[in-house]
This record gives sequence, structure tokens and C-alpha cells, in this order.
Amino acid sequence: MASIDVSCTNAPPLRAARSSVRTWLFAVAVLIFVMVLIGGATRLTESGLSITQWKPVTGVIPPLSVADWQAEFDHYKQIPQFALLNRDMTIEGFKTIFWWEWSHRLMARIVGAAFVLPALWFWTRGELKGALGRQVAVATGLLALEPIVGWWMVSSGLNERTEVAQERLALHLMIAAATFAALIYAGVGFSERTRASVPRGFVGCAAAFAVLVWLQLGLGALVAGLRAGLIYDNWPLMGARFIPGEAFGSLRSPFDDPATAQFDHRMIAYAIVAFALVQAFVALRAAPPALTQRAALIAGVAALQAGLGVATLIFAVPVALALAHQATALVLLGLAVWHWRATLMERAGELSALRELPSSVPEMGRG
Repeated sequence: MASIDVSCTNAPPLRAARSSVRTWLFAVAVLIFVMVLIGGATRLTESGLSITQWKPVTGVIPPLSVADWQAEFDHYKQIPQFALLNRDMTIEGFKTIFWWEWSHRLMARIVGAAFVLPALWFWTRGELKGALGRQVAVATGLLALEPIVGWWMVSSGLNERTEVAQERLALHLMIAAATFAALIYAGVGFSERTRASVPRGFVGCAAAFAVLVWLQLGLGALVAGLRAGLIYDNWPLMGARFIPGEAFGSLRSPFDDPATAQFDHRMIAYAIVAFALVQAFVALRAAPPALTQRAALIAGVAALQAGLGVATLIFAVPVALALAHQATALVLLGLAVWHWRATLMERAGELSALRELPSSVPEMGRG
């Protein structure tokens, strides 16, 4: 009886601790979502090379005087982007692109602080153990890598190019998206494990779908980096053909050729929508209600995302529409990861129940 009392006494603090960790994980995921959107706006407004130095600590302070602004502008004047594209830019125009890049870097610092400080607190209290500890460690590594790749990306546009290298841009976005996904995966793991009859193969399909959406985000970054959304602004054909004639001219075409990048992005988009619709249809026929509802929601968001992509293309990539397209892609990734983890937990609950069944049947017989 005493042990029951202790258990009951400890339950509320344990639930509160789990709730705090879960809230922290989801809150950081939301901050990363905002950071990625600011990064998207920075790319769309071609502001990413406005700050030519990496100052992890002192860079948080923006120019505060006329002389400070002039010094930053003078640094910008030394790179090819100014010399070849923006020679008529005034200091007021420079301030506009500077604030976008500064805001993106500031948001990255906020994300870092919001992740690291609570992580240290939870770790010292022994709340980051086992599988959760490993998941947080993965997110920590990704988050630490992100600013390094970010500066590597920016540095690619400071000497010979007028923009950042598109492969590095894609890698930068994919690391941010992977961190976002890792936090959601860990956070969903705090849900109560339920037992459900999950059809064979659904866990693997959910995982594959999440990975496919993540890869599509990288392809979208290649399209943005190559400005590939500004060519072939018709749909469903590209010009007068389904496959443009200049596509796939070399092994580097998926990374260097705008026509190939846009074609690849379209094809994977079709695959994602088809995958989501088939998954929802199969779930409707054979899966438990919670899984069916998740699959239907994902199918709807995937279709919306594809529609936004077509609209973004047809209207020549307006910033607001392009950001809506990117935001919906992140929402779709978050839903896909949630669906993956929830389905995995349902399947684990079902298998656990089946393992317990043989030991319970003899007891019933003896009764």
C-alpha cells in the first residue's frame, strides 16, 4: 500500500516534467519553422550576401551609426554581386537586404539559445535519457552543424559568384528541416502509447513518405538557388514538352541545370501527392480511425502544397506565394514525421499486447 502511495505522489511531478520537455521540443521546432521562412524570404529577396563577415557573437549588434552602415556597405561593395548586379544600389537599398539577412542570423541565435539552455537544464535533472537522449543528441548535432554550413554557403558567393552555391543552399535547408523533423519525432514520442491494429507495412510507408518530403525540400532549394522557377512558367507541360529538350545534358544537370531541377521538382511533387492519396485510400479501407485521419489530412496538405507550387510557378514566383509554398512544405514534413512516429508507436503497442497474450491465456484457463 505504501508503494502505491509513493507512486501516486510521484506521478504528477513526472507528468509535469514530461510535459515540460515536450513543450520545449515543439517550441524549438516552431522557432526553426519561423527561421526557415525568414531564410526563404532572404533568398527570394537576394539578401543572403549582404553581410560578408561571420561574427557569431558580436554580429548580433546591427549597425548603429551612419559610419557603421557605411562600413557594412563598403564590405558589400567588394563582392561580385554588387559589382555585377547592384552597382546602382544606394545605402537605403542596402539596408533593406541587410535587415533580411540580419534577421535570419538573429533568429538562428534565438533558436540556438532556446534549444541549448533548456537542454542543459533537462540534462542536469536526468530527464534526457535513453531513446529521448539519443534523439536530442541527433538534434543537437544537426543544430550545431547548421551555422557552419550556413557560413560555408555564404562564403561561396563572396569571391567569384553573384549568388550562393545552390548545392550548399540545399544542404543548409535540409539540415534545418532534419532538425525540425527530429524535434517533432521526439516530441510525439511523449504521447500515450495506444494499441491499434496497424496494417503490415504502414510504418515503413510512413517513414518512406517522410523521407521523400524531406528530399523534396532539398530539390526545392535547388530550384530556388538556380532561379529555376522563373523558366517554363506553364503547367502541366514545360514549354511545349513534358520533358524539356535541354534537361539531363550531363551528370551534373540535376544540380546545375535549371530545367532539370524544375523537372525533378515537379516529378517528385507528383510522386508525393500520389503516395499520399494511395496511403489515405488504403488506410480508409483497412486502418484504425486515428491512422486513417492522419493519412487523410496528409493527403489534403500534399494536394494543397502541389497546387501552391503550380500557382507559384505560373505567377512568376511572387515572394508571398513562394513563402506560402515553403511554409506548407514544412507543415507537410511535420505531419509526415508525426504520422510516422504515431504509427510506429501504435504498431509497438499492438506487438506488445500480442507478446503478453500467451502468458495471459493459461491464467484464464486455470481460472
